[in-house]
Amino acid sequence: MADEFIKGLGIFTAAGLGWMVLAGWYRTSSFESNKQLIEAVSGGGTVFDSLGILLMDSLFWFALLGILAFWVLIPVGRQMRAAIEERRA
Repeated sequence: MADEFIKGLGIFTAAGLGWMVLAGWYRTSSFESNKQLIEAVSGGGTVFDSLGILLMDSLFWFALLGILAFWVLIPVGRQMRAAIEERRA
């Protein structure tokens, strides 16, 4: 169980840090506003801006799905497999 916990935490930490850096660049128009990191994406004009926005969205979903997989789905799957094997024996 500790193995899955640290994998989920590592994914959440790394992807969350990447998302926060990119969101700071693309979703913060002013540091005086109350909507830092959650504003609509400021207009990206270049290909690199589009790639950065795509990477930002990908890191957000990777963080959420990674933590869900390692903290919920894998342990539930192991518990179900153990219950099925116990029932057969």
